[in-house]
Amino acid sequence: MTRSSATVGAPTAAAPVLRLAFAAPVAVVSGLLLVTAFPALAWWPMAFPAVALALVTLIGRRFWSAVLIGFLFGAAFFSVNLLFTARYLGPVPWIALATLEALLTAVFAVPIALAYRWMPRIAPGRWGRLVALPALVAGLWTLREQVVGSWPYGGFPWGRVGVSQVNGPFAEVASWVGMSGLSFLTVLLCAMLVEVVRRGHLRRGLSAIPAAVLLVVLLALPQFPTTESGSMRVGAVQGNGPAGYFDQRTRNAVLDAQLAASAPLFGERMDVLLWPEGGVDSDPTSNPATSAVLAELSRRLEAPLLVSAVTERGSDLFNSSLLWTAEGQVGSTYDKRNPVPFGEYVPDRAFWEPFAPDLIGLIGREYTPGTASPVIDVNGVAVGLAICFDVIYDDVVWDGADDGAEVYMFQTNNADFRGTDENLQQLAFARMRAIETGRSVVNLSTVGTSQVIAPDGSTLDELPIDTAGHMLTDVPLRSGLTPAVVIGPAVKIVLGWGSIAGLLAAGLVAAVRARRAVSL
Repeated sequence: MTRSSATVGAPTAAAPVLRLAFAAPVAVVSGLLLVTAFPALAWWPMAFPAVALALVTLIGRRFWSAVLIGFLFGAAFFSVNLLFTARYLGPVPWIALATLEALLTAVFAVPIALAYRWMPRIAPGRWGRLVALPALVAGLWTLREQVVGSWPYGGFPWGRVGVSQVNGPFAEVASWVGMSGLSFLTVLLCAMLVEVVRRGHLRRGLSAIPAAVLLVVLLALPQFPTTESGSMRVGAVQGNGPAGYFDQRTRNAVLDAQLAASAPLFGERMDVLLWPEGGVDSDPTSNPATSAVLAELSRRLEAPLLVSAVTERGSDLFNSSLLWTAEGQVGSTYDKRNPVPFGEYVPDRAFWEPFAPDLIGLIGREYTPGTASPVIDVNGVAVGLAICFDVIYDDVVWDGADDGAEVYMFQTNNADFRGTDENLQQLAFARMRAIETGRSVVNLSTVGTSQVIAPDGSTLDELPIDTAGHMLTDVPLRSGLTPAVVIGPAVKIVLGWGSIAGLLAAGLVAAVRARRAVSL
């Protein structure tokens, strides 16, 4: 009786769904399918067959075959998704980063394979197979995204499944559970559907109920409302200057490009003029000529400037956001919290330099991470800040909302990735941040694509890529915190540590039951 109740209507837990010879190419296909869910294609529905196929390839796998399958999936996905990193520096950084992400994916494929091996043994019933097992698998998938996004050297949380849904009907759920929570729910739905199919057609109607309920919740849950608190007239200038690391330029060429693109705004009323990351190519805090130029621009516009420049304090360099008026710098300085490793600084330089001395030698500056609050006061309006890849780190954006931000202004420089889809992938993060926090976002690049994004993620204004121009937009202000901001850190802890605890508990119970069965 015990054997029958555990196996009726379902395959043996230890049996792979696909032989390794078939699972390996399917894993590659699933990784490539997942790429299409992200910009530039942004075919968000493709995330579902991609994730489902990736999970199917892991069912019944043992340790080394799970590692292989996980690596193939990760290599296929990240090698294409991160191809923009090879734009100027060649294949070495691209191969290194994609391989690292693939290796981490391979490591975390093992816990998912173990979940498929252990959970059906301890919870073989309908709810165990259709709810508990998919929840554990989705938690472990989300844990892998969190680890990749935080380790090593601060991680690189790119390619999260939740972000792929920014154009889909589930995006509003991010305001309740954050991006990690949306990744979890997306993978959970895929894992549930996999189990529905695995249970067989005779019971499929009843088996589909948990997945159907989750789907209805995802479709019906509206964006959490934040409170309207007025508007702010924002000028934003995309100078399209030679802002790339390897661009040939004359002295102050980027500054001059920004000034030229700002000139049409003379005589217009605005509350602040925003410039992108690297829009000032000399330190205005120590260069009197640059300081005077910014002060004169503020005087002519009769509005403060929110600019970005590399600043130096003692022996430390910072990538900084500065508020400038006709009287000079005012208020606090925000310094980028997450300088890009091997881009803006070289961690453990002495160790890594012998492996690629020419490439490491190109990175002469060593930026110091900032520690200040990512909020600056602009004439009584709390403006949340993030500089370039800061936007992909949850804590920067959540801290901004906690500190009272009524609007976000993200300054970025995509010049080193011209001709790739990096700017559109980063823009997807910015749009998801608007939905997640219920705040408007002004996402401004030196070279594009720049957008003003409403709190619901829709586009209010836009500048195309590789075009000099400006936007002048009445940007809605909002107050109040979404559940994503309030419980987001707890959600990540529960999903991460909770999934590991659940897996270990399942393994322990499965081992005890196996020992008892042997003794009988």
